[in-house]
Amino acid sequence: MKSDIEISQEAKLKSINDIASSINIEDNYIEQYGRYKAKIDLSLLKEKENKNGKLILVTAINPTPAGEGKTTTSIGLADGLRRLGKDVVLALREPSLGPVFGVKGGATGGGYAQVAPMEDINLHFTGDFHAIGAANNLLAALIDNHIYQGNALNINPQKITWKRCVDMNDRQLRKVIDGVDSGTNGVERLDGYDITVASEIMAIFCLADSIKDLKDRLGRIVIGYNYDDKPVMASDLKAEGAMTALLKDAFKPNLVQTLEGTPAFVHGGPFANIAHGCNSLIATKMAMHVADYVVTEAGFGADLGAEKFLDIKCRVGKIVPSAVVIVATIRALKMHGGLAKGELKKENLQALERGIPNLLRHISNMKNIYGLPTVVTLNKFVTDTENEVNLVINKCKEQGINVILSEVWEKGGEGGKELAQNVLKLCNEQNDFDYSYELSNNIEEKIEDIVKKIYGGKEIEISEQARQQISRITKLGYSGLPVCIAKTQYSFSDDPQKLGAPNDFKITVKEIKLAAGAGFIVIITGNIMTMPGLPKVPAAEKIDVDDDGKIVGLF
Repeated sequence: MKSDIEISQEAKLKSINDIASSINIEDNYIEQYGRYKAKIDLSLLKEKENKNGKLILVTAINPTPAGEGKTTTSIGLADGLRRLGKDVVLALREPSLGPVFGVKGGATGGGYAQVAPMEDINLHFTGDFHAIGAANNLLAALIDNHIYQGNALNINPQKITWKRCVDMNDRQLRKVIDGVDSGTNGVERLDGYDITVASEIMAIFCLADSIKDLKDRLGRIVIGYNYDDKPVMASDLKAEGAMTALLKDAFKPNLVQTLEGTPAFVHGGPFANIAHGCNSLIATKMAMHVADYVVTEAGFGADLGAEKFLDIKCRVGKIVPSAVVIVATIRALKMHGGLAKGELKKENLQALERGIPNLLRHISNMKNIYGLPTVVTLNKFVTDTENEVNLVINKCKEQGINVILSEVWEKGGEGGKELAQNVLKLCNEQNDFDYSYELSNNIEEKIEDIVKKIYGGKEIEISEQARQQISRITKLGYSGLPVCIAKTQYSFSDDPQKLGAPNDFKITVKEIKLAAGAGFIVIITGNIMTMPGLPKVPAAEKIDVDDDGKIVGLF
């Protein structure tokens, strides 16, 4: 079988103008980045009639090293809908360079269900992440320069909460001392870096619905506190205008295509374990503006990505999904049942039965907590046995949920047609969408609602530092914001070793961060870090460029 990059590079892509034309986007809205990429001007949202397309959310079980294929499924589903003659657009996140060069690899799908050009999207693409990093670091530079130039705002250097960022996994930068040999070098202080996808500017970028909203949110960023313990905002530094200037072009959604020519907006990309995990709201709205059906995804498992998509993005954007697809594999469910990766090829109904509760809890959350029509799709592997498949089908049937086998990796849109047909039916079913918590609840109550309703936990334990931070955020008047819980993606709990569907566990809240510009409160649990590290053998070691200038080894 050919590698993903070989399949992508051999595909005959259409010009981006033809892709845009297929969804009635005229040339005057298109800003080309070569033959196969373009940005779409925001004026389209005001000047063209709104189709108000139905939104389909693709989510998954908690991820495992066996892989689930959520992005691949999203792409194959969109291609399947298009093969059924439907007017459909994809809305996906942009990949971060950290995972591309780390463990996970790229994020453009796989096999014959990919968005393209694959290597462009996975690397620099149209420069959006560079612009976000530049805006983040401009603000950091303005903060330290303000202090150096006399500190009229009385900023306390020991209480600066704003970090610099870089779009790379680099544990060395988690904590740094900068301004060393202070004087002409600035003020020496403890500092640190986040990965760009964890920057609040990435969250702002992905939740703003206009340039004005973007600038207003940037101005509301709390960068730290002064010596009187009062918050200092980016607007106090007069930073929001210049930051918006850096983001102005990046904020326009990127248009690309699948290998089958289905239009795809790929824009924005906050991580779901440390941020809110969804593509940009502006790209989602643009997709819904020009298509009858929009397929989008949320990061990692439904306990993280889907929860934040529904409780944060949908609330902010006033959008409602029409259907939810939960992606699973027999292999991953057996890992949730306790099998090691090397034991997954053999039939093991006992391990599968132990692992299925992970899927069932996600189903219950989507169906019973959020009130959304839901279907499960199993990405099929040749090692899956009929007995194993039937066990999953029967367990889901007990919950009133259909299970559809997916072969999009091997067959592209043809392998997604059955799933597409089921999704179309769900889009016409009764929708009782609701959120998992009320904004009027206090911060602790919101965390408890998610932990008990969505995760299946018993209680939360809040550190003394976190309690002080909750008290400060409440006094400042921000307690009415949604919460964004940062935790491991591998488990419903904050312990990555607790697989399956653990019960009666405790979630430890270590730290609370205010993201006033983004409009949510970040709840840091367990050992989650906002700057990942590279593995012992990074994927970067296999990536190369041949003598003809063709990239190889990217996956």
